[in-house]
Amino acid sequence: MDGTMYGYVRVSTKEQKEDRQLTAMREFGVEEDRVVVEKLSGKDFCRPLYQALVMRMDAGDVLVIKSIDRLGRNYEEILEQWRWLTKSREIAIVVLDMPLLDTRQGRDLTGVLVADIVLQLLSYVAQTEREFNRQRQAEGIAEAKERGVRFGPDRLPMPEEFEVLAQQWWNGEVSGEHAAKSLGLSRRTFCRRAKEWGNAEGLTNRIVFSA
Repeated sequence: MDGTMYGYVRVSTKEQKEDRQLTAMREFGVEEDRVVVEKLSGKDFCRPLYQALVMRMDAGDVLVIKSIDRLGRNYEEILEQWRWLTKSREIAIVVLDMPLLDTRQGRDLTGVLVADIVLQLLSYVAQTEREFNRQRQAEGIAEAKERGVRFGPDRLPMPEEFEVLAQQWWNGEVSGEHAAKSLGLSRRTFCRRAKEWGNAEGLTNRIVFSA
């Protein structure tokens, strides 16, 4: 049995240009009452309507988006969402502007292979972006120190998987104990840092995990 198809549209509150995205959804066959429209400013990306939509979707359902950047602010966030939706939640994704990115069942082997190649390319770009940001941050700190700016003690850096598990913890998908153990942290440290991360992301309502 085929899953239910949902559409997600995100626009800036200043631009108010959701018409093209809505038209694309309608032409693709997404029912109007299953399209969620979220209007956010450039700085506000907590996406409460998106979070509510994906949490009510079931395995086998299909999420349709106009472009890949609807999933996140940068390549790293896009990849995290893609893996979480397709692997953890088993939700299929269709990107209308990139027909190669279509994870619905029944696609031939070539289609699946090409989608994997595209995602690997995105992963490479994400890694390059991370390294560039680290280099820029290090240069900024060095310049600040030369100007006499003093910094407090360095905080323990979080593992790469921290944000993914923090998001799942906020969504009630994993317990703090399980996430902490996966990252090699104490439960207290993980929960404290996950709360700080969630507050910085604008998250306000955490779903309590239940086994």
